Amino acid sequence: MILSGVIVVDSSTVIHDGSVVVRDSQIEAVGDREEIVDRYPDHREEKYDILMPGLVGGHIHSVQSLGRGIADDTELLDWLFDYILPMEESLTGEEMEIAAKLGYLELIESGTTTAIDHLSVTHSNRAFEAAGEMGVRAVLGKVMMDQRSPDGLLEATDRALDESERLIRKYHRSFDDRIRYAVTPRFAVSCTEACLRGARELADAYDGVRIHTHASENRNEIETVESDTGMRNIHWLDEVGLTGEDVVLAHCVWTDDSEREVLAETGTHVTHCPSSNMKLASGIAPVWDYLDRGINVALGNDGPPCNNTLDPFTEMRQASLLQKVGQLDPTATPARTIFEMATINGANAAGFERLGALREGWRADIIGITTERTRATPLHDVFSHLVFGAHGDDVEFSMVDGNILMRDGELTTADAEEIRTRANAIDLDLEATQRAA
Repeated sequence: MILSGVIVVDSSTVIHDGSVVVRDSQIEAVGDREEIVDRYPDHREEKYDILMPGLVGGHIHSVQSLGRGIADDTELLDWLFDYILPMEESLTGEEMEIAAKLGYLELIESGTTTAIDHLSVTHSNRAFEAAGEMGVRAVLGKVMMDQRSPDGLLEATDRALDESERLIRKYHRSFDDRIRYAVTPRFAVSCTEACLRGARELADAYDGVRIHTHASENRNEIETVESDTGMRNIHWLDEVGLTGEDVVLAHCVWTDDSEREVLAETGTHVTHCPSSNMKLASGIAPVWDYLDRGINVALGNDGPPCNNTLDPFTEMRQASLLQKVGQLDPTATPARTIFEMATINGANAAGFERLGALREGWRADIIGITTERTRATPLHDVFSHLVFGAHGDDVEFSMVDGNILMRDGELTTADAEEIRTRANAIDLDLEATQRAA
């Protein structure tokens, strides 16, 4: 198969009249269109205005999709404990599956092909199956919470770890290695020391398993952890083993110099979630400093209830603008840097090799977008448009491992209308439950 158009290879290379050849799950060739078409005369060709690497959601909550809009204008810990956790607690297995599918549907429709997904305590297997069925690439994990949690989500430490191990054995490297596992303690506030140390031991026991948790998102969170442990959050996570090259920490808004040194020295990945941080008034993460220190920073949407969209293009725009205003420096986080965060940096955080660029021998995770929009006219600079002008609904084509997930804006791996219809019905039930309460 030949895909032709403006080819965005990576943050430094653009081929304005180019083509990508896909064979099986890999990219076989990238180059000038005329040359490629001559070399592969028997290949079918499809044309899109811009072809680029599929974007990576470095931190999302697919199963929170049903809670979009239920907890606006709320402080983080109130938002979590008064709204989000009760919603997660109420979901049946079937409802959790629809919630996950709704999240993955939105990801596919808006250009995200890989996600690091923070699930819930219960029914996590339904999300694994949904991700596999819909064709996305994902690093998923069952959430562990063994303190300060609603009764329906609170688990004994051993049970949480045992269930996580069962899921690792069943799903890690499943679906042709598109699906991998991340051990997922929710955050230090809701996890005991035994749970956090157990997470490290479990990840070490299986090759390629990562660790994914929240850290230093909010000042109240940091105060709680310091009261519990006598240490700042990142130092505590480092003490219990939750730093390192296999660890993804979402947010890291409030870190001091010594904590940033730990992140840099250990090779820990940080996922920046600017829209969520703004909506929950958590603060401005020091992304400029992380990047200066060589810390790998990915980009994530967080969950629909604190965003309210999983559009990665919106997140790229917000990420750049927030750093510029935070530093009062218009040169901070230019478009190409943000593009790296949303592609190759996210791939590195997720732990997938040969992902995040359109190069020969790399994984065929590709999206095609249209520029037939007034806001794309004129298009002087591709990266400026992708970061500051494009929207998720510009995406017309999506491919993962050479498998087409969406063509001409239509999902090929599931019935999108059915997913939306079933999700709306569940959402109405949740609203009724909340009104009754």
